Amino acid sequence: QVQLVESGGGLVQAGGSLRLSCAASGSIFSISAMDWYRQAPGKQRELVARITNSGNTNYADSVKGRFTISRDSAKNTVYLQMDSLKPEDTAVYYCNVYSWRDGRDYWGQGSQVTVSS
Repeated sequence: QVQLVESGGGLVQAGGSLRLSCAASGSIFSISAMDWYRQAPGKQRELVARITNSGNTNYADSVKGRFTISRDSAKNTVYLQMDSLKPEDTAVYYCNVYSWRDGRDYWGQGSQVTVSS
């Protein structure tokens, strides 16, 4: 199994910055990428950013140029640096990995990000 523990998040004014962290433990050898998703009230959960084991990254169009995903392999931790935040970035953010060994997704506990206008 894989355990994901998130930290960070909070309340910030528009234009501000926040950083989320997600520490993975357990059968981390069985994952090939780490993702950040978000879910705003009344909306579906959406993929925000992905980083693969080789360091390749992908971003949703809505966050390109503002968010940066990175990882510290030694600490098995993935980060999401969020700059130039907008009120529409308000959501609960979730760390996610897929374990090929277990054939399932694992999710962090969720981190509330609120951006005030």
